[in-house]
This record gives sequence, C-alpha cells and structure tokens, in this order.
Amino acid sequence: MDTTLARVLIVDDDAASRRLLEVRLRALNCDVATAANGKEGLRALQKTLPALILLDLEMPQMGGMELLRTLRGDGIDLPVIVITSHSSIEKAVEAMREGAFDFIPKPLDPKHLEIVVRKALERERLKRGVEILLEETGEQHRLVAGASPKMSEAIETAKKAAASNATVLLLGESGTGKEIFARAVHRWSERREEPFVAINCVGLSRELLESELFGHEKGAFTGAHQLKKGKIELAHGGTVFFDEIGDISAELQTKLLRFLEEREFERVGGTQALKVNTRIIAATNRDLESAVKEGRFREDLYHRLNVVPILLPPLRERREDIPVLVQFLIQRFSKETKKQFTAIDPQAQESLVGYAWPGNVRELANVIERAVVLGQAPGITPRDLPARITAAEIRPRGENLSYREAVNSHRRELVLRALQQSEGNRTAAAKALGLHEKYFLKLIKSLGIK
Repeated sequence: MDTTLARVLIVDDDAASRRLLEVRLRALNCDVATAANGKEGLRALQKTLPALILLDLEMPQMGGMELLRTLRGDGIDLPVIVITSHSSIEKAVEAMREGAFDFIPKPLDPKHLEIVVRKALERERLKRGVEILLEETGEQHRLVAGASPKMSEAIETAKKAAASNATVLLLGESGTGKEIFARAVHRWSERREEPFVAINCVGLSRELLESELFGHEKGAFTGAHQLKKGKIELAHGGTVFFDEIGDISAELQTKLLRFLEEREFERVGGTQALKVNTRIIAATNRDLESAVKEGRFREDLYHRLNVVPILLPPLRERREDIPVLVQFLIQRFSKETKKQFTAIDPQAQESLVGYAWPGNVRELANVIERAVVLGQAPGITPRDLPARITAAEIRPRGENLSYREAVNSHRRELVLRALQQSEGNRTAAAKALGLHEKYFLKLIKSLGIK
C-alpha cells in the first residue's frame, strides 16, 4: 500500500525513540507529528488529523492506556499501534482489548514496523471508504465523451486541470453530467487512489449541511452523542465535490471561503483548527456572476472557486454525441436488466437526435432505461419511446437532407412554432422549449430567423 499523504502521530516520552520512529516513518513517505506525553498527544490530535497513532504505554502526566481509553470514549476510532518493552507484553495485550490495532516491542525491528504500519493504514483506508459510502467507479460513472467540439474542448481543459491542484468550477444546466465529469477529473489526477467525496449542497438545512461538511464534536448540540467527522475531513488526500454550490447560505459561504483559502476548518462545537489536504471541484447550474452582482453570492468566494471554469454543453448543442451515448446506455441498462438489447431502430435514433432534451443526458438515460425495461430485445423501436420524442419528424418529407441539415431544419421548425405560440415573446418561447434565453437568442440568429 502507498503510504504517501498518510499522517502518523507518535506519542512517546523518549526523545530518542521518537526520533527513530520519525526517521523510519518518513522513509515510508508518511507525514509525521510527535508528542512527548498523552496530554500533548490530545492537543496534537486536534491539529494533525492522523490516520494512525504510535503510542508508548509508559509516560508521565497521561499514560498511553489512559490516552487510548480517552480516544475511544470520545468516539475517535483511529488505529493505534502500541509500543512497549518486552517486560510489558501483558499491558500491550490489555491495550488491544481496549481497541489497539497491534503492538510493537522494543527494540524496534524496522521490517516489523513497516509491515504493521502498512496493515494499519490499509485498515483505516478501508474503514474510511465505508464511512463515506464510496460508490464503485463502474459503468454508471463512466464519462462518455462523443466527438463534439464543445465536449472535446471541455475534456482537454479538464485533463490539464487534473494534473494540478487547482480548483475546478463546472458550469452547465441540470442533467449535463457534472458529477460524472468531476469523477473523471479525480480519476485523471494523482489523487485517484484516494477518496472522492460528493456533497450535495441542496436539500439540507444550514445546520445539517454544516455538520455534513465539517463534522461536529461530542456534545456540540442535542443528539451529538459522539464525535463525527465531516465529509471534508474524510476526503483527506482526495477530492471533495461540492454539487450545486450556488445554493449554500451566506453564513456557510463565509466558512467555505476560509476553508478554500487556508484548507482548514473547525468542527461544529470545536475550537481547534483542523487542516486537510484536499482537491476542490464545485458545480452549479446557476449564473454565479449574476448572483454576485445581486449580492446573493460572495464575490471573493466566486473568484476562489472560478480558478478553472469548465462549461459543459447541453445535449442539444452536441447532438452528434447522442448516438454514442445511446449505444452506451443500451449496453448499461441491458446488463442491469439482464436483457439482450444490442441495437436501435434508425427511425427511433433519428427521433432521439432531433429531440430538444431539456433534461439533457439525465433525461436521455431515463428514456433509454424505460425503453429497455418495457421493450422487447434485440432492438429499441419508435414504439418504445415516449410520445413527446416521436411526435415531431426530423427529416421533412420529400427532401434528401444531410444529417446536419435535417437537425437544423427540425430546430428551425421548433423555434418558429414556439415563437408563433408565444406571439413573438422570445422569453416565453425560450421557456416553452426549456432553453436559456441567451442560448435561444443565439439559436435564432444562427438559424437566420428574423
């Protein structure tokens, strides 16, 4: 196991022993902090967020056993390796009954130390993965790019950003696949083996979201019976994805700004500043520039987030990618439903390409899943698609148009119909089609509609 970025706290009153352990651990690429007794260890624990503690049992002021019991009583379940002399093996066994992971006798055997440390860190990594409910990076999180210029540009920018620690801001309408894109950036980065933690900033009260982000101390509020680590803390070494960042409250914006500036925070009810090493990716479907002008979003926070902005195009602006997405979704849902779908009828595909997709890729996924569940293998036909998609024809009768001409012809027909029904009100027509007004005005101009 790679121990890079793993933080280890050594608590030992013997300076020579501390120094020897520190040298050995740094040789394993660990980030090391030290304390000379149990009380110092408790204070250091608040500052270092260790993944592992090496603990001597015989110390003045607060012994190792007392420190171990204090940690377990406060709900801190970090792996602890006890360091003991050969004459104190019985105490080491007692410490393991109190929850210690393992013990190492003095004098230290470097090979034995390395094996035990690696095992303990692996156990912590696995436990942390369970705590944050890491989803398997399987087919549902695969980025299907297609060949459209806009999507290719977004991917090229993302890959360059992934090679750094720069904050990435994903912009785009709902359903364009911002979380999948964020996971792809994480997989392209050097942090790929560390946690990817997604935080949805919508739907939780300010108090609940603050606790979800930063965690809370034991007794911080009614019902806080033990210490809880927040998702930011659990993502140490990896990536935090803030979904719908434009919806957080003004108070949380202030706390988040401090975290982005200093990479430190305090748990709810806590007083100690905790530092973490995380990559930040944020996403929103809101116009943050307008929100800043209207005073609904902090300008300094916006600039902190907007280091590498990436605009994900709506599906209607990359229709050439729809056939690729359709084939991927057919394979995915066929596998999930254990059906043998392998193809799609050309007329059905033509309808899918011509539809406006106000719900973007998410809506397309729902349509294909419905077709696979209700249809009959081996191919999806127009009968398997919702009426809203098959109602309009893409290719006007009697005309032998190219693929792009057919799509533009259908778009023109939809726009003219919407303008006619809204009596020329462009705002109402854009809303009826599920389009942003700015995009709708550009579309009118590109189609030559006066």
